[in-house]
Amino acid sequence: MGDVLAGFHAAWEFESDSVLIRYERGIRTPKLFQALGERRVPLEAVAGVTLTPGRRGSVVLRLEPRPGADPLMEAAAGQLKESSDPYRLVLPAGRETLAEYYADELLARLTESGPAERHLVPAPEVPLRFKAYDGRAAFDGTTVSFHWFWTGASSAKWKAGDQRFPVGELSGVEWRSPEVFEGHLRLLRRDEPASSPPADQDPAAVVFGLGYGPVHESLPFAAAVLAAVRTSEPVPAVVAAAVRRDPADIADRIRHLGELHQAGLVTDEEFSSKKAELLAEL
Repeated sequence: MGDVLAGFHAAWEFESDSVLIRYERGIRTPKLFQALGERRVPLEAVAGVTLTPGRRGSVVLRLEPRPGADPLMEAAAGQLKESSDPYRLVLPAGRETLAEYYADELLARLTESGPAERHLVPAPEVPLRFKAYDGRAAFDGTTVSFHWFWTGASSAKWKAGDQRFPVGELSGVEWRSPEVFEGHLRLLRRDEPASSPPADQDPAAVVFGLGYGPVHESLPFAAAVLAAVRTSEPVPAVVAAAVRRDPADIADRIRHLGELHQAGLVTDEEFSSKKAELLAEL
């Protein structure tokens, strides 16, 4: 179609095989939209289109993504607030007729339905990082790393030390919105037991809090990791066991372990045992 429909906070450009969504910048635009910048949504990723009345004299044009087509929506798992839904275009009620025209045009072009076999919408670009309550999370496209904060991390996480997870060792991501109680991001490992410890005790998870791990930072991060996991090959156990850590990282972990020992949070036996494990990784 090649036309552009501008609404509040976003503009949709209709192309022959996709919809290019460009999000505005500004203090009134949801921060998630600003973080996303723009997204190209292939029509094969769309199951339907709706046009409904909105609030305060507006109408809402919305694309309905197919389950599994968008890593961002898969990671969100229905937890996004309506105002932060990246598939909604809010328009003045006076443009309802025009919005209805575009809705009909899109519906006529849709040919797919049901769950998608793979991600069809591009994931957020890496590298990505954000600050959680108990640590800093970073993702470079192949490896997720957690660096613990002395002021927030539990003794269990300090004992385990900073963590690095190649995506080939992961099976998925669990994101719990920071806008609800016990928000966190947990990495699901291929060899993970049936039950996981609480997020504040799990070295494969970071905990959110007021001002820590906000949606516009932690959700794109979770989506990028999930997309990488879906396209990665499992890391063979032999290869994983052969990986050696950076000596500087080992030294840093031993130093932190010593601090825990001096603070009485780690026993003499635990300190000696863990130190031997760390030295064996060199």
